[in-house]
Amino acid sequence: MSDAPTSDSLFNPTDEHRMLRQTVADFVAREVEPQAAEHDARGELNVPLFRKLGELGLLGITVPEAHGGAGMDAVAAVIVHEELSKSDPGFCLAYLAHSMLFVNNFFHCSNDAQKRRYLDKTIRGEWVAGMGMTEPGAGTDVLGMSTTARRDGAHWVLDGTKTYITNGCEGFCFLVYAKVDGKVTAFVVDRDCPGFSTSNHIDKLGMRGSTMAELVFDGCRVPAENLLGEIGGGVVHMMRNLEIERLTLAAMSCGIASRCVEIMVRYGQDRKAFGEPLNRFGQIQRYIGDGYAMTEAARCLTYNVARDVRPDRRARVGSDAAKLFAAPVGKTVADWAMQVMGGAGYCREYPVERLWRDAKLLEIGGGTLEAHQKNLTKDLTKLIAS
Repeated sequence: MSDAPTSDSLFNPTDEHRMLRQTVADFVAREVEPQAAEHDARGELNVPLFRKLGELGLLGITVPEAHGGAGMDAVAAVIVHEELSKSDPGFCLAYLAHSMLFVNNFFHCSNDAQKRRYLDKTIRGEWVAGMGMTEPGAGTDVLGMSTTARRDGAHWVLDGTKTYITNGCEGFCFLVYAKVDGKVTAFVVDRDCPGFSTSNHIDKLGMRGSTMAELVFDGCRVPAENLLGEIGGGVVHMMRNLEIERLTLAAMSCGIASRCVEIMVRYGQDRKAFGEPLNRFGQIQRYIGDGYAMTEAARCLTYNVARDVRPDRRARVGSDAAKLFAAPVGKTVADWAMQVMGGAGYCREYPVERLWRDAKLLEIGGGTLEAHQKNLTKDLTKLIAS
């Protein structure tokens, strides 16, 4: 959907951002859209296509050029996630888990030797990566995690289980949080570490173009040099990265909503009922008009916050607000698009039902809506009431 009705400087603040959007949009139309329905049906990540994201320089979008990345900002990350999600949010989720949850987070908490080992291969896409935080008994309650790590000579020994981990099936390396003497600490765990395994693929409702599995650590021996930062530094790493994660998840919802508005507009014009185009009926006009307005409001909030998000600047209020507002928009507008299309929208012949299924996760992953409401209440109370 065109950005023309709104100021282009917000969504494409520089020529570099504008070129990035066009590059990703062209790639999506040419290669992502044609495979989306097939990989959704199979519940598989298109790994060869994923590696092409590396060829385009997108897997290290926020990593400085001196370290092999694209050297761009949070706005650029939002652009990529929005454009990919217009066609295949599941594929985009695999991209987010790799580029944001691993690569971006890893870059800011790793030392030079660790960067030399992991950055090149993950930025090229040779190694698929992910992040292990959620546990069977600890989702939003991150500090309630029970995975532990203890030092044993030249290794750390990890015990515990992480669940619902995106890229769990294909991933070679994972940024994993575990407690060392009760302190949340970050490690990089490779698939070939003794004592590490993954479960079978966990089948799911939506985002089926990416896979999900458990990460199992049974006396898993991780080289001592794979400790990221300091013991107890995991919470700082986690919180810093959550802000860009939440923004990119909000951008995914915006991408879903934008595509669904476009579908409604086209279908409303082409489909006839009672001798008139559907878009002549007031209820259909409401879905289209309100859907567009909600989508643009979500986009404006998300991009406005993204301008201020940097590794050295906290923006939790903004990122929580952006995801809290934007996440339900994708699901709502997809639901309206399905209603406009009637039975056709409910069938897998068209992309709306897939986008509708995909959108729900955005109200859960990266922080539930309830978690954002809690965070905002706490932070606004500090800012305003104290």
